[in-house]
Amino acid sequence: MTTTLRPTGPLQHAADGALSRHFQVCVNGRPVGGVHLATHELFGPTVARLDELSIDEPDRGRGRGTVAVLAAEEVARGWGCERVEITVPAAAGAAVRLATALGYVQRNRRMSKRLGDVPPKLSAGSRSRLMTEAEFGPWLEKAIKDYTRSWIDRGVPADAARAKAERDHARALPDGPATADTLLSVLEHEGTPVGTLWLSVAGDRAFVFDVEADERFRGRGHGRALMLLAEAQSVAAGQRVLALNVFAGNTPAERLYESLGYETVEYSLYKNLL
Repeated sequence: MTTTLRPTGPLQHAADGALSRHFQVCVNGRPVGGVHLATHELFGPTVARLDELSIDEPDRGRGRGTVAVLAAEEVARGWGCERVEITVPAAAGAAVRLATALGYVQRNRRMSKRLGDVPPKLSAGSRSRLMTEAEFGPWLEKAIKDYTRSWIDRGVPADAARAKAERDHARALPDGPATADTLLSVLEHEGTPVGTLWLSVAGDRAFVFDVEADERFRGRGHGRALMLLAEAQSVAAGQRVLALNVFAGNTPAERLYESLGYETVEYSLYKNLL
């Protein structure tokens, strides 16, 4: 049997040059699923995004998804793309295994935790305060630099990584420390600053954008204290779910989040097109 992609409509061209197209997955002309392929809204026309892949239940487990992904990659190459990005729900174990078998590499994962009604307390000697205007500038510069490096280390060209880092921070912090529903905090231990926390409490859940224990004081439990601070601030703001993103390979952070009860919600993976 032959598995192919059949366009269900014309190729969509956006004003900014973005491309998008929906396809049926067909076996000998019989529709058995669907695919949506588009260029990436953040990384531009050289990166494709596989937004949707579905195979009807009776046709699963027969290699239809594998052929559909490979065919979508060929379409992306035809568009001039050099990389494909996908996001897979953690609960979709078969999809994660398929992507891995086809050479996709995990870049990061989204984790979340349901919070209780009582905010956790910090350990003795630790307290938090808001970041000052004087501290914000140096913190922001370092945050952008570190975020850029995280993307470069995971396959994104330097220029694109820097542009994404600057754009993401500008969008999330339009008014700096005064940005609505945003808390920029400094954790102190016995009067010494030992780490920083960037927490958003907007929307239907809180989100940790950045958490970092000062390198000089790592290994002393301050990372855990910062996460407990994030949970306490979230509960105080009326949120009952706290989410975060962790890059693959950051083993200490992954172990910390897992030990605190965070569970993986989805994986983000990528593949370079040769």
